[in-house]
Amino acid sequence: MPADTPHAFAVFGIDLSLAERVLTEALSRGGDYADLYFENRITGALSLDDSQVKDASRSIHLGCGVRVLKGDATGYAYTEDLTTEGLLRAARTAGAVASGGGARDGIEVAGMSALDLYPVARPAVDVDALTKLALLREADEAARAFDPRVKRVVATLAESVRDVLIITSEGRWVADHQPMVRFDVATIAESDGKRQTARTGGGGRTGMEYFDTHSPADAGREAARIAVTMLDAREAPAGQLPVVLGAGDSGILLHEAVGHGLEADFNRKKTSNYSDRIGDRVASELCTIVDDGTITSSRGTINVDDEGHAPQRNVLIEDGILRGYMHDNLSTKHFGIDPSGNGRRQSYQHVPMPRMTNTYMLEGPHDPDEIIRSVKYGIYAKSFSGGQVNISNGDFVFSVTEGYLIEDGRITAPVRDVNLIGNGPEAMNEVSMVGTDFTLSDGRWTCGKDGQSVPVGVGIPTVKIDRLTVGGSQA
Repeated sequence: MPADTPHAFAVFGIDLSLAERVLTEALSRGGDYADLYFENRITGALSLDDSQVKDASRSIHLGCGVRVLKGDATGYAYTEDLTTEGLLRAARTAGAVASGGGARDGIEVAGMSALDLYPVARPAVDVDALTKLALLREADEAARAFDPRVKRVVATLAESVRDVLIITSEGRWVADHQPMVRFDVATIAESDGKRQTARTGGGGRTGMEYFDTHSPADAGREAARIAVTMLDAREAPAGQLPVVLGAGDSGILLHEAVGHGLEADFNRKKTSNYSDRIGDRVASELCTIVDDGTITSSRGTINVDDEGHAPQRNVLIEDGILRGYMHDNLSTKHFGIDPSGNGRRQSYQHVPMPRMTNTYMLEGPHDPDEIIRSVKYGIYAKSFSGGQVNISNGDFVFSVTEGYLIEDGRITAPVRDVNLIGNGPEAMNEVSMVGTDFTLSDGRWTCGKDGQSVPVGVGIPTVKIDRLTVGGSQA
């Protein structure tokens, strides 16, 4: 939920006149633009390992980052000292990126309204540990009861809430109060010398009401099911095969293989495969890909980005045609366009950069069962552990954590050690069928870039890629 004016400033012990003074100091050497990013973050986690509490933590982080832009150059400094002198010192440090310019006249700042995309009924940070522990035990017991081959269960409930206050030299300030809950269950199954691991869970920008509709026991059973199923998995075949991506979690492949290449810093620097290609066909006409920071309570949703701009629903690829990128302040000025609401940062200690929020592919015209029936021999990839991508050329490698053979139009045996290897633009051009079953993955994904991590959402319907290299054993 957005923060109100008195609360936003009281959290950090400052007032508007001090903020204006700090911004003026930051620009005193001739910078083009400056902003202040105040953050107060409370995080906590409770973990149950082998039915025993193994971790219980709570931490508080408080500070301010000062950024100054001069052309394409960025000066940045952060401080935990929120006194007048501490803030002015950080402003002078960040402002050193500019030199030789004249001092800026006094800056006047007015408030702007943020959206309200994550209402919370029961904040997780306010709930006692015993209540949370009961949820963890529910997941633990359900996983162990599922099958005696489940030998280890680790259940974790992590929560955070952060207040942010962004004040800019363009004359605006905006605040937000950002909740987050994440529930994870990891299992290990063993039989006849074989061992398989599995992980499941979810969450989002929500409170304890998440568990009103998401059963911890169901999460435990699902993690157990995957681990036990994969005990009997065959070695994956190798070679170029049709691959069907399952709805939901497979969106992480889209996020990595396509999404990062559409972040505008790579395109501003012309290091992306998508640079200078606005208006070009870059995918099958069945592919429409969107980044949307406005989905209620989703993990990647934001009421305001970390530069003070409202989130947007940005169509990146429409019917296979590249329509745009995801931007921060530097790239919007470079390309001469309006902000897209994608300037994000891990914390007050980090500079903002273009980042995804909730990135997904829209549904298509095909029945999911029809897609499976169309495959004579191939792979059905249901969930992933993540992957790696080369932004400059789009090459990627992904590890499939739950995958199956498709034989004569039917999903048959589970397969292990499946790696999908390909090129993002090439793979998107190989998309021949897109299902009607769009699913937004439950909130468990975190994206890393340049040493920073931010929460994101992913989603996709069932999708058929006609040819993709599968790394496994030779048939």
